[in-house]
Amino acid sequence: MGSTIGLSSYAFFWQLSEHVSQPLSIHQALERSAALGVELFQICDYAPLESMTDAELAQVRATADSLGIGLELGTKGIAPEHLRRFLRIAGILGAPLLRTMFNVPGHAPSADEAVEIFTEVLPEFEAAGVKIAVETYEQVPTSRILEVIRRVGDPSLGICADPANTVAALELPNPVIDAVAPYVLNMHIKDFAFSRKEGWVGFTYSGAPLGEGLLDYDYMAGMFRPHERNINQIVEHWLPWQDSEAETIRLENQWTQQSLDFLRSK
Repeated sequence: MGSTIGLSSYAFFWQLSEHVSQPLSIHQALERSAALGVELFQICDYAPLESMTDAELAQVRATADSLGIGLELGTKGIAPEHLRRFLRIAGILGAPLLRTMFNVPGHAPSADEAVEIFTEVLPEFEAAGVKIAVETYEQVPTSRILEVIRRVGDPSLGICADPANTVAALELPNPVIDAVAPYVLNMHIKDFAFSRKEGWVGFTYSGAPLGEGLLDYDYMAGMFRPHERNINQIVEHWLPWQDSEAETIRLENQWTQQSLDFLRSK
């Protein structure tokens, strides 16, 4: 098995968005991924997915199958009916993993509530062969996410590790990596850096090309051992919009290629 390197819909963030004059369809993003030699695609926080009919979802899977690409799924929120809706979508797409986050507007579950919800829905996920990976991010302390996962104590529930996110809550990447290592089911790979704002008034915290920012990839890979543990590595970007659409698209594609080259060299 080993670790598969995949692309997230976040690697095509701008090109899939209404900010560009000709947004890609999810089918085109899959074709682009195949052209880059990629065999895994994580459809993550992609709003149109929720309004697709079963037939349209089946077409997405058919495109992926025809290109030799496996699919994973990502959403936000853990309300039981929301998780069940995405379990159904995962079934149609043949996705064995659902990444999610605890909080959405209107629902910020306590640790007790999260334990209750996962305990209720996980048997259905297990029966369908789908795992849930909760992402590390700034809105919920990593310690609380880990408390929930430990209390639930189910191998179908684990962590989607993204050390870039937690910095905004003053949780440094390497201690987060140490804490979540035993529970990681999925890795989001994006590099990040601080840059001085104009006039030296504060900083901007945003993306960097992989290998050029603050992410200590070798340390993370050493702790998570993705190849031994069959943990997939999903490429994302935090690329700010550039001066023009053309430049933004060019850079987005360049960052994707650099990320793939970097991960394949490891």
